[in-house]
Amino acid sequence: MIVVTGATGNIGRALVRQLVEAGERVTAVSRRTPEGALPPGVRHVAADLADPAAVRPALDGADALFLLVAGEDPDGLLEQARDAGVRRVVLLSSQGVGTRPDSYRHAARFEAAVAAGGPEWTVLRSGGLASNAFAWAEPIRAHRTATGPFADVGLPFVDPEDVAAVAAAALREDGHHGRTYVLTGPEATTPRSRAAAIAEAIGAPVAFTEQTPDEARAQLARFMPPPVVEGTLAVLGTPTPDEQRVSPDVERILGRAPRPFAAWARRNAAAFR
Repeated sequence: MIVVTGATGNIGRALVRQLVEAGERVTAVSRRTPEGALPPGVRHVAADLADPAAVRPALDGADALFLLVAGEDPDGLLEQARDAGVRRVVLLSSQGVGTRPDSYRHAARFEAAVAAGGPEWTVLRSGGLASNAFAWAEPIRAHRTATGPFADVGLPFVDPEDVAAVAAAALREDGHHGRTYVLTGPEATTPRSRAAAIAEAIGAPVAFTEQTPDEARAQLARFMPPPVVEGTLAVLGTPTPDEQRVSPDVERILGRAPRPFAAWARRNAAAFR
């Protein structure tokens, strides 16, 4: 049995579905009951990763665990996993642990805890997600407009379906123990080009307006703490060469190229119409 934390998120939902399609027994963990039905046969456990003891009922009988960076006690979460007999842990982390360690110390603590001993482990350092474009869904539906800073700075955003597929491989297959994978899309895309891809997918023009850094900072500060805001703006505006580089890891593990942003936009066009 495989436990998926963050099961209602963009990656978690895809991972639960892919595991079920592969014939695995799955327990889905999220803080709240998911909207809509889970795939048939999936057990749901409501638990907050900030409380490791609350996660324990989901772990009993589990062979493998997909873990998010959430809460403040990675050692407690890993202790619960070890005590429950979990043999394999796959951690969803961030590319920033490698490229901006001073700004991603929280995720680095989780990586260190996972690697400290016990279950087999794999770390997935994800780049920016294509699904971040859902932030444009309401303004595109209502006004056919999108806004963002650094309009022409490119980053190789990755499709959550590809992150989930790599996670599924690491959870189900041997040969990934002790590995850290960097997950990106197949090419760098800019905010302006991503808006254009959505416009093509919905068959309607989308006007893109570039924000100033201060405008973007004020918008992000509504739902991010200040250090995360500054780290996010730094990645978006002045990415390092490693952050702009396309990683070979998705193709190496899945045996195919990662999906381009345009494919994500076509698959999710209904959210923007």
